[in-house]
Amino acid sequence: MNGIRLTLFLWLMLAAFALPSFAAVSPNPATKATIEQNSSWLKILPFADEQDFKDAAKGLIAPLPDNGIIKNAKGRAVWDMQAFQFILKQKKSPDTVNPSLWRQMHLVMQGGLFKVTDRLYQIRNADLSNMTIVEGDTGIIVIDPLISAETAKAALDLYYAHRPKKPIVAVFYSHSHVDHFGGVRGIIDEKEVKDGKIKIVAPEGFTEAAVSENVYAGNAMSRRATYMYGNLLPPSPQGQVGAGLGTTTSTGTVTLILPTDLIRKTGQKMHIDGLDFEFLMAPGSEAPAEMHWYIKQLKAISAAENCTHTLHNTYTLRGAKVRNPLAWSRYLDETIQMWGKNAEVLYGMHHWPVWGNKAVIENLTLGRDGYRYINDQTLRLANMGYTPDQIAEQVHFPEKLAKHWAMRGYYGTLYHNVKATYVFYLGWFDGNPSTLHVLPPVEASQKYVEYMGGAKEILTKARKAYEKGEYRWVAEVGNHVVFADPSNKDARMLVADALEQLGYQSESGPWRNFYLTGAQELRNGIEELPAPQTASPDILLAMDTTMLLDYIAIRINPEKAVGNDMTINLKLTDTSENYVLDLHNAALSNHKGLVENADLTLEIPRTLLNQIFLKQTTLKQAVKDKKATVKGDQQKLEKLLGMLDTFKFWFNIVTPNAPLTKQ
Repeated sequence: MNGIRLTLFLWLMLAAFALPSFAAVSPNPATKATIEQNSSWLKILPFADEQDFKDAAKGLIAPLPDNGIIKNAKGRAVWDMQAFQFILKQKKSPDTVNPSLWRQMHLVMQGGLFKVTDRLYQIRNADLSNMTIVEGDTGIIVIDPLISAETAKAALDLYYAHRPKKPIVAVFYSHSHVDHFGGVRGIIDEKEVKDGKIKIVAPEGFTEAAVSENVYAGNAMSRRATYMYGNLLPPSPQGQVGAGLGTTTSTGTVTLILPTDLIRKTGQKMHIDGLDFEFLMAPGSEAPAEMHWYIKQLKAISAAENCTHTLHNTYTLRGAKVRNPLAWSRYLDETIQMWGKNAEVLYGMHHWPVWGNKAVIENLTLGRDGYRYINDQTLRLANMGYTPDQIAEQVHFPEKLAKHWAMRGYYGTLYHNVKATYVFYLGWFDGNPSTLHVLPPVEASQKYVEYMGGAKEILTKARKAYEKGEYRWVAEVGNHVVFADPSNKDARMLVADALEQLGYQSESGPWRNFYLTGAQELRNGIEELPAPQTASPDILLAMDTTMLLDYIAIRINPEKAVGNDMTINLKLTDTSENYVLDLHNAALSNHKGLVENADLTLEIPRTLLNQIFLKQTTLKQAVKDKKATVKGDQQKLEKLLGMLDTFKFWFNIVTPNAPLTKQ
């Protein structure tokens, strides 16, 4: 999440969705070109290697109950693995699924309660991520309580059904993404935390990353996440088969209880209930706030989400700050140096563990080398003058990395990670002045169509390209026709057909989901399901006041704000905080303190301000009820509130959005 990344609101918003109505237009079968392309992978990758299947099944104590269906209090399924059972019914991949991705999803579907080693257990495939439980002397330590309270509770119930019912003495958040903390209220009560009975351990910077990164651009990220995770696609061989990192995301209640104990430096140690933990800080890797740790008594390493059974994202397609592959590589190397000599098990927050010192070192080493390779080869070619598009086509892993299953592109891909690395160092501009100030998509597309002889001529040629299996080109050129005239049904259908075949060919779960969701929306349009809210009580409570005021500033509509300068004193009566809001030149700044000669002063409890943002009450009602007071020009405050834009969730992605008009 870029100063505002999804992670939290990605799933937070999806959690509010009603079940979608699936596509009215039936999907196409795989073409001959797609079948041939998918078959080629069987000759390239080592499918005869079955070690991952042995590891994924090792230590199974009990499968997920109720066929992997978890319901909320109202009886609605928030997690449904029954819908994905078709994956397990045939080992050979369908023509419409890349065989490497199909293999991965067979492995991901191995769910239930597993024993990793003595005192260390995992519940897998009860959500996108794993819940890990470490048994202390008197209680248990729960690591990463999933996305939703409902799935977390079900996972803990499964553990307790087969292990002693010891109390929870600590909860770990390995990093700041919602699938690693969102279910916390499903397993503990906040009072136990406040009373000191339960520690919540997280890396320094967790709260800021978990909140600020997801709020500011949360609407855009969450909309794009509907593509990335395939939430609008029916689970089927022609639709959603999973996300590579896991099957999908649960849609239950996202919660948060703030950490009590922060890990601030590498080498920091904690003794918890008879076990010795040592930590390694890994900020700016897979998450802005992330940590690895080693449990001495168990000889067990966790590299959090930095070493799982997929090449991960140095840039996530839902939208986020670009991550640092060099730092990522160095953290994995540091993990090897600190603990590799004695480690006997490596377990992650997704997927299955590996056992034995040799396998632990191999997986950490190949992960280290892979992210370093992405970093160095992108910079090597950039320094030779190649552009990001050119570099992404040229960088390929050497054979050992390419055939290491845990570095295959099921979630991240080498292609988009290389492009992201270019942006990380050099930004979006490729250095060619012709690309410095290009026309916006609609205007450019109209000119492309005109120059290329009109829509009819383009589509005639594009259909021939489609018959040749040139789906990338068909999607590219056809997109110009769609953006020049979104009502051109023939163009929409042809681009949809091309995207569909690209989806069938994709090894990456998110790429597949993007392609197939785009095809579905081109064919059937956008079905505007109930719009989710981009905030929750837990998140607003976790936001400090500066972050909350910064989010308000993001919503200022400049057309409404120009010429309406004002200065407001904000006094929060329950927290004793004072802020100055300064609106000038259509930009709303804030700083702590009070000023003389403000246009008005608003006195209000922060808790009531939260309720206003949650739409549980209004400012007008708060003033009427004498719970808030306004001194000065109240009309200015009403004007300020009238300047705030409301973000439409269901904006267009595969067709152009309407241009902004002045208010």
